[in-house]
Parts: sequence; C-alpha cells; structure tokens
Amino acid sequence: MADSLPLDQNTLWNGPAGENWVAQQALLDGLFQPMADALRDELPAAVTELLDIGCGTGASTLTAAAARPESHCSGIDISAPMLALARQRAAAIGRDIDFIVADAQRHAFATARYDWIQSRFGVMFFEDTLAAFANLHRAARAGAGLRCIAWRSAQENPFMTTAERALADQLTLPARAPGAPGQFAFADGERVRRLLQSAGWQDVDVSPLDLTCFLTRDALASYVGQLGPVGLALRALPAERADALLQQALAAFASFIDGDRVRVETACWMIRARA
Repeated sequence: MADSLPLDQNTLWNGPAGENWVAQQALLDGLFQPMADALRDELPAAVTELLDIGCGTGASTLTAAAARPESHCSGIDISAPMLALARQRAAAIGRDIDFIVADAQRHAFATARYDWIQSRFGVMFFEDTLAAFANLHRAARAGAGLRCIAWRSAQENPFMTTAERALADQLTLPARAPGAPGQFAFADGERVRRLLQSAGWQDVDVSPLDLTCFLTRDALASYVGQLGPVGLALRALPAERADALLQQALAAFASFIDGDRVRVETACWMIRARA
C-alpha cells in the first residue's frame, strides 16, 4: 500500500499537480475544449473586461480572447508554473492578457472592474467558497455576468474515478469529503446556488451540462499515469511497481475505448448568475 496525504491547494498546484498539468497541457486542452467552447458561447457581444478564474495554462482565457478580440482579458490562478505557460501561449499569438498569480478568494481585485467573470473547473478548489464568491462579487460591475462550469458528482462521472476504483485495494488515496476543495466540490448544485445567493449574486441558475469529450487512445496512459490522485501516487512508486499498477488501471477503461479514441461522457453544471 502507498500512503498518500492530501496537500493544500497552493502546495499542490505549485508543485506536482501544476507541473503535471503543464506537461500534459496539449492533452488536457484537447480533452476539455468542449467546456471552453461552452463558456465562449455564453459570451455577450460587448464585453470590455473579462476575468477567468482558475485559468491554469490559459485555454479558456485564450478561447474567450479569440472570440472577443476587442475585450481586455485577465486570468487568475494560484499555480505559477501553469501561468508561466499561459503567458508564453498568449505571447506566441500576440495577445496582451494579464495573468495574475494569486488566490481569487483573497486577491484584492479593483472594485467593480469586470463585466464578465468565467471559470472552467477553477471554482471547485476554494478553501472558503462563500468568501470567494463574495470577493468576486466585489470585483464585478453592477449587472456583470458570471459563468462557471464545474463537475457534478463522482457517481455521474465514472470515467474520472475509474483508475481510483481499479486500484482501490492497491493504493491509499486522499478521501473525497463532500464539499471539500477538489474536483467534485460542487456536486450539490443546490448548495452552490445558495452560496452564490449568500455572496450577493442574483438570477442564479445551476443547470446540468452534459458534454462528450475525447482522448486519443494513445494518450490514455499519460492521463491515468500522470494526472489526478492516482497519477500522483504512481509517480511516487518504483518504476516497475508503478507500471504494473498502471496496466491494471488501464484495463479498467475498456468500456470507454471507441476505436482509436477514448470517449468521455461528462456530467457538469453550467452556473449562471448576475451581479
């Protein structure tokens, strides 16, 4: 058994998780592009100041910037290595985007600056979600739009926990506490709605968003072996042991393989609100 203790979010995303996401940026961008496109499709025609929460390596920020080239876009994330790559990507296409290394829960944003705030999988990691949404509300102009995509429950997203279940008797992984910071922190949509309303947001709507995503079959080993709690645990093991467990985990994904692709049916929330 390999013990695995939970890390705080800053340590995690400025260490192994952030480094892995940088290394797997192309894989993850391809997998989650449907979510970036869904946020893009929500953008109103006239956006002057856009803020992307938990923007990571910049995929959703860059997608928004391409759709609204006259807008000024900013992204914020606690992960310095991920934002270093985001800056490189923006510079490579000649886009002037501000990328801020900070915790959006606590960062001193200019009051009433943004008329659009969005997040693709960035809002589930706040230590205090109510405080974070209140801080973002202070940063929003009156009438500003908020759009966030977050995962629903683990049970509704079996692909995401297949490796964990396959290796449950081999690895000791951090427990997933309901509502705790992490991938499925927003599983309870009604709780999310209440938190937003308590933070001052209006017209709150939390609606199911089901999207089909794909990995190449060749990329599955990297996805399982490098990312998430299983990837972190495997990277800490001797190579021979890690490879044996990886092969065991990969066998559990047979039902998701569709020719040379891996089909991922995702269950998310589209969260909408107005300042």
